[in-house]
Amino acid sequence: MTTLPILTTERLRLRALRPDDAESLHNAFGDVELMTWWSSAPDATVDDTRRRVAANSDSDAYPTWAVTLADDDRALGWVVFIPRRSGIREIGYIMRRDAWGQGYAREAVSAVIDYGFGDLGLRRIIADTDPDNAGSNRLLETLGFTREGRLRAEWETHIGVRDSFIWGLLADEWRVSRTPPRGE
Repeated sequence: MTTLPILTTERLRLRALRPDDAESLHNAFGDVELMTWWSSAPDATVDDTRRRVAANSDSDAYPTWAVTLADDDRALGWVVFIPRRSGIREIGYIMRRDAWGQGYAREAVSAVIDYGFGDLGLRRIIADTDPDNAGSNRLLETLGFTREGRLRAEWETHIGVRDSFIWGLLADEWRVSRTPPRGE
């Protein structure tokens, strides 16, 4: 089992997901509206969320950070960073509704991107979203991802067969976006 490093930002602490995060994360995974764009149905019970969290908290296939406030260890959401091929990872994220609109997702995802391109030396990070998930698509675009394609009828989900947007971000693009213009 790979040990995930603790990542910190000005307001957040990202630490390895633990089984005891299930209760807090059920506020996200049990939320029917929030789970509309997820590839699986919302969790009906906390036990369902426990199984979901257990699968990710003990997996090299799905390395997952719990996103917490710097001064509060309760999980607001998670960021998963799935190895795909050499030099490439797929990023995914979810935040509880009470954490929306505060920039936490952007801050957490940025920290994982920094880790991926910096510490891991990745060349590319990808993401896969539902075309109708406006919030997630806007976040990826804001972070500098390029929409590279649309896979038609890609996912069979709890709301039916869905298309998928494929997003990509290259290490050089991230470095350029993080470098302040000369003279600042």
